[in-house]
Parts: sequence; structure tokens; C-alpha cells
Amino acid sequence: MDLQQLERTLAAAGQPRFRARQVWAWTAAGAQDYQQMTNLPRALREQLATELPFSSLELREQRHARDGTLKALFATADGRPLEAVLMRYRERPARAVLRRGAHHAAPVQARGRRSICVSSQSGCPLTCTFCATGQMRFARNLTVSEILDQALHFRRIEAIDHCVFMGMGEPLLNLENVLGACERLPDLGIAHRRTTISTVGWIPGIEALADSALPLRLALSLHAAEEALRSELMPVNERYPLREVIEACRGFYARKRRRVFVEYVMLAGVNDRHEQALALARVLGAGAEHGRPIFKVNLIPYNPTAAGAYRGSGRESIAAFRAVLESRGVPTTVRLTRGRDIDAACGQLAAGRTQLNG
Repeated sequence: MDLQQLERTLAAAGQPRFRARQVWAWTAAGAQDYQQMTNLPRALREQLATELPFSSLELREQRHARDGTLKALFATADGRPLEAVLMRYRERPARAVLRRGAHHAAPVQARGRRSICVSSQSGCPLTCTFCATGQMRFARNLTVSEILDQALHFRRIEAIDHCVFMGMGEPLLNLENVLGACERLPDLGIAHRRTTISTVGWIPGIEALADSALPLRLALSLHAAEEALRSELMPVNERYPLREVIEACRGFYARKRRRVFVEYVMLAGVNDRHEQALALARVLGAGAEHGRPIFKVNLIPYNPTAAGAYRGSGRESIAAFRAVLESRGVPTTVRLTRGRDIDAACGQLAAGRTQLNG
């Protein structure tokens, strides 16, 4: 929903200012359309349905994976493609909770996490060689409403509680609109501390995010600890070398006291060797403060793109790489593979459509 246009439409109709808050409250709670907003006059609901699209995005395609992942391909009003993903994780085991006034502990089943991955740009100007979005032509930054409408699409399906800006685009190149969207995410059920902004290492954006009042998390797409290899995989490294990016992340931690996630996609024969794990541990180990790690590594099994330039590392290679990092005191996890059967990695659907339509 274009929130600025909503305010203009309501003002032109002579409606009081609180109407915009009412419309937003219904929308953020998962309303399917204006007709469900029963505390608005019927005539106003009909006027809004006629004059203001309920979403600034058009759903072009939606795919369901066997593991519950849901991927959506959207188009903006001017035809720009973008993607978003809903990842469903299993329910946590029941735990005993002693309720006030009760004489026994009753098991409570907690719902599993519902995390969304949203885009901040249509395409991306930074051309990382392993990324499907990097194969697309960059179109433009997304507006606050276009970012929010990705989240709202999934909120209309079910409750959501985590958000990562790891979809198409470099969020820190569109930080003003990203932060504008983040300000409203708690209304959808996503706390600021459960919102993560991913970057390839855009230092001015890291510094600006550290200065922001919002307690958001930061994730660094690193993918190689050697400067030359990282420049090959991620041309942005020529502009902002890894050693400077690590220092900027240290500055973020100093300001926010929030551990920085490190995203490391595992590419067979490229960045998954034993000596490369040691190099990564050295780079991140220098980021420890008083023995407390500043960084936590997420090793990501590679989701191959249509170009097929890279292969993903095998399970044994990933396990060995993880063991090296943990033996050097670097907290490490291996990300669960989600939605591989529906091309759920960022940019895969849109890149495929671009190739088909081009």
C-alpha cells in the first residue's frame, strides 16, 4: 500500500487524519482488502477500493516448496521485478510452563519461526559473480511501500516474526527507504531486534546503520577472507577492501553491542579449502573484544544459478570448514537449505523471467 498516497487520498476526501492510522492498523494485521475494515464507513471503503490499489505490487508468480518455503515474484507499478520469500521453520518442542494459580506445569507448544526475506532494490548494481541478482540489470531502489508490501503479502497468509533484508539488491544503497520500512515492521509482528540488514560491505551504509536509533542487526556477506579472491567474487571489494569492512563492523558492534553475522556461501574448490578456513578464522578472530566474539558465521550451502559457473561444496567439506572455525573460537552454524526445489535463492526467479522475456 502506498502510504503517502493513502494520506493524500484521505485528505482529498475530507477524512480526519486518524483514518490513515485505522487503515494501516487493519493492513498490518493481515486484512485482505478494504472491505474487511469494518470501522471505516462503507462509502469510504468503496472509494478506497476504487482509487487506491491495496498493494503497490502485482503478484506475478508464487511457488511452494516441499519444506514449506513460499517464494513470490512481484512487479512494481512500472514493471520492475523483485522477489521475496517466506521461510517456515519447525515448531519448537513443547516445554513445561507453570501458570499463575496452577498446581502443575502445563506443556506449551511454541509455533515455529516464520521468517521473511525481502528485497530492497529491483536488480543490484554490485554484480557479485555467484549471485543470480548480479546477472540482472539494475533497475532502481524500491520505495518504503514496495518494501512493506512484500512483508504484507506474507502477513496476509500467516503471522510473521523475523525479517532479513537479504533478497534482491544492496540494502545499504537504499538505506533511507529500508529504515522507513523497518520503522513499521513491528506493527506486523516483527521486532526491530528480529530484523537483519545484509550488506556486501558498503562502509558508508554500515556507519549510517550504526548511527541509526533502531536496534537492527547487521549481516556481512563475506564469502572469501583473501582480498584477491573476494574481489573476484565481489567487485565491491576493490572499493571497500575487507580489512576496512571488518573495522567498520567492529565500529557497528561498539555502537550497538550487537554481534555481526557473517554470511559465507560455500563454493566447491573456490573458497572451501582448509587454509581458507584458517584465513577466515584469523580475519574474524581479530574482531574479538575481551575474548567475546563479535562475529558469528553462517555457512551457506550454495543454491546453483542458471549460469552454472559454480558448484556447491559437499557436506563433508562444509563440516570440515566449520570444525576449523569452531576450533579457533569462531561461533559457526550451517544454514538450513530452504526452497531449493523452487529456486528460492535471491534473484533466481526474476533472473529466469528476465532471460525468458529478453
